[in-house]
Amino acid sequence: MTELPETPRPSQGPGEVAVVYAGDYVNKMSGQRIERECLTRMERGCRALVINFRDTELVNSIGVSILLGVIDEAERRGARVAFSNVSLHTLKLFELLGLTRLVVLADREEDALATLEEFSTTPPGH
Repeated sequence: MTELPETPRPSQGPGEVAVVYAGDYVNKMSGQRIERECLTRMERGCRALVINFRDTELVNSIGVSILLGVIDEAERRGARVAFSNVSLHTLKLFELLGLTRLVVLADREEDALATLEEFSTTPPGH
């Protein structure tokens, strides 16, 4: 029996900020789970998302593509996205592909929540 990749564990942060845990390997299957969780949270009114990469060892090209889709959808909905706990290896990949210009980066989840909490409580257009 083949083991499925770890399911991202969702949790709700303060205010309208949602946290989604990426898991150990961001590929098509886990990327789609991340995408579903992020879309669900935005549909429920979240205006800011933190994707925590603390357990992530590898992100493949399909995973990157899905993350870009999440970022695009968040932008379309007026939501912000932060990446936290990104390993040096993954950070270099994200920099090379330009993802770091599209998101807030934070060393720790708590730092990302603090940064995004202000955004999530500010009405759009202010």
